[in-house]
Amino acid sequence: MSTDPQADTAAAENPATPEAEPSAAAEAEADPAADTDRTGPDGSGTAEPAGAEDGAGPAAVHGEAGEGGPGAEPPVSGRGGEGESPAGPETETETETGSGADGGADADAGAGPEGTAEPAAEAPATPALSEAQAELAAQRIERERIARRKAEREAPVAAGAKLSGKAADLLAAVRAVEGGAKPSSVYFDDAPAAPRKAPVAPPAPRPAAPAAVAASVPSADTVEGVRAVLARGGAPEALAGPAAAALGEDAAGQLTENPWRLLSLPAVRPTQADGFARALLGAEAGPGDERRTTVLVGWLLAQAGLKGHTALEAPVLEKALAQYGVPDPAEALELAIAEGSVLVFHEPLGPPVAGPSENAADAEDAEDAEDAEQPVRVLVGLEGAAMAEESLADGLARLAAGTFDASEDWERAAGSAPSPSASELIRAVAGHGLVTHTGGEAARAEPVALAAAARELGLRVCLAAHAPGGGPDRVTVAGLLSGAEGPGRDTDGQFSLDLLVVLDAPQLDVETAAALVESVPDGARLVLCGDPGVLGSAGAGRVFADVLAARTCPQLVSRTPDPGPLGELVSGVGIGELNQVDAPGKEVVIVPVKDAGEAVHRAVQLVAESVPRAFGIPADSVQVITPGHGGSAGTRALNAALKERLNPGPGRFGGFDPGDRVVHVPSAGRALPARVVSADAEGLHLERAGARIVVAKELVESQVRHGWAVTAHQAVGTRWPAVVVVLPGDAAQALSRDWVYTAFGRGERHLSVVHGVDQALPHAVAEVPAKPRTTRLTGLLTALATAGAQPG
Repeated sequence: MSTDPQADTAAAENPATPEAEPSAAAEAEADPAADTDRTGPDGSGTAEPAGAEDGAGPAAVHGEAGEGGPGAEPPVSGRGGEGESPAGPETETETETGSGADGGADADAGAGPEGTAEPAAEAPATPALSEAQAELAAQRIERERIARRKAEREAPVAAGAKLSGKAADLLAAVRAVEGGAKPSSVYFDDAPAAPRKAPVAPPAPRPAAPAAVAASVPSADTVEGVRAVLARGGAPEALAGPAAAALGEDAAGQLTENPWRLLSLPAVRPTQADGFARALLGAEAGPGDERRTTVLVGWLLAQAGLKGHTALEAPVLEKALAQYGVPDPAEALELAIAEGSVLVFHEPLGPPVAGPSENAADAEDAEDAEDAEQPVRVLVGLEGAAMAEESLADGLARLAAGTFDASEDWERAAGSAPSPSASELIRAVAGHGLVTHTGGEAARAEPVALAAAARELGLRVCLAAHAPGGGPDRVTVAGLLSGAEGPGRDTDGQFSLDLLVVLDAPQLDVETAAALVESVPDGARLVLCGDPGVLGSAGAGRVFADVLAARTCPQLVSRTPDPGPLGELVSGVGIGELNQVDAPGKEVVIVPVKDAGEAVHRAVQLVAESVPRAFGIPADSVQVITPGHGGSAGTRALNAALKERLNPGPGRFGGFDPGDRVVHVPSAGRALPARVVSADAEGLHLERAGARIVVAKELVESQVRHGWAVTAHQAVGTRWPAVVVVLPGDAAQALSRDWVYTAFGRGERHLSVVHGVDQALPHAVAEVPAKPRTTRLTGLLTALATAGAQPG
């Protein structure tokens, strides 16, 4: 690797290369209340609470310690996985790094005068039919259609005041698992006898999205009623609009009866809801209150969903309940199950246990074989994620069951493909309804070649990607689902196509993937393509990885390597090796820095001077990537410095000026690069991928951020001619192999690494894999494939 062309001689002669031995530093513990910017303009989740950046918020919701619950959010492990609290793992998206005013204030949006946490939230925006709302409404309609298709299935648990049936079975199973005994053999989600088929009756046509959005806007009377309840409980009145929208027309009554329903709002934490409940209910609002524990179970599962999990093991959930002061976690979980607020599942572990053999050596062996039972794990999940995951499994199994007779035309197309790997992919797709394809950036040409060959054969083809761009024949997954892009739908509500190729399958969450797969008609083919080494989806699930793990369809692995020093570097990172590469053309440059201030200075210098002068790449084509939004070298600090250098101005409209590079996040997980054109009373006018869009004034703060510097999650699916990756010292704990792999792989011609994390970089590449996610899709696909293969 080379040093920066503008670095001094000493730095050039002794560059800080990242190939030193990894350190043995342990991972830091993460606070579950840490701001993750999950749906804000980082492209990864809900918007951060208003006021979080300066630590100021509205009047505090009472959250002091007392019998209503713990006085502070309990610290839990920063890694997900078995035996850990679902509220603890850092999200798969970038967290706030650093410990300054910015990074620290984001944790719980500041503290009140008595040390109480404040739920920071803005007053509800005036209703506006935005692109995000239209898309969400369309997704909701799709979910309702899927729900109708699942309606004939038996509910895993019947609601009721007492445990009975499957709910009672869960209690026995959980206690058996916890005590080391053999669990009962009752399965709450038995595999079907065969892959389920689509219903004969077609789904109803999708209504217009704006009408659905308008119907969900709470009335003024509802908002006023909620505001009165919030005032009695000492909660900020600004929460009235969001609470009314989340809980519906009876929101005031629900909050009066069960104040912990306030946890339905993303900005509210359990300690804050506890204080609100004590103000309304008095002494009876204790930590074991059934109303509290039932809501808390759902909240913990929702928080786990923000970390990528679609379900949690029952012992993990009970441990998390205990950390939030619930006196009897097992009873709390039983109550939530009995009320039907959560679903339970038994997932087999390992291969099926064989029954007694006819050739058993003796009677004792035969008896032991009869007593052998399949080991299982008990999972608990929310209905939405469970329904989406099961629907997705059904849809994938339906497509995988489709077979085709490969004609001579397909073989001729394979023979004329531009590479051997492309030929293999075309041959696999010729005879199968579901195929996966893995490879790096260079391998993206192979599904493109497949799409071109299929079009020549007369098939209706759609090529969908996570981010916009890449050619006129390519659409985004979000645009395809919303109907704004792509072939449209037939009278049955399914896509009018014969072949759907998804290029960025690792970015599919279960909700999006379920809506996508359910819309692929019978007799069509689906190809899921992507690089399994990049960061996963912003939403719940690990769809692409689960499909690969199930091995229930043909899997093609590209043999096309990414070229040049950049390709060599990134390929090494993918297998856990941070190698020094020869870069005679300065394709890879390491710029050592001592602190965050120097990191920001060097990043600005690289973007504005060094890279344009050395490579002829304009500053507008150089993208900065950093691990987090907060801290002294996060996206906020870097964007402020880059704006001052590249497009200074007074920030005439919400901090933005014409010519500013921005990131527009119309919905969760979508970070779209754009540029500010102008602003007026209507809103902020942006140019995005050659099209003009308007972001309403009240949505600018939550949907738009400056975009000279972004996080790796925002950058997934997009590449730039040159990339500057900034690694300040306070970001060391945020690094992992998949993060480094994603960030380093975004550059086409040049990569500069502003390196201030010392041994944390090689340690992350070698020893910090992607955080695990608890999902059910692999097991569901395997069960469906096994059931479908059984005779009769």
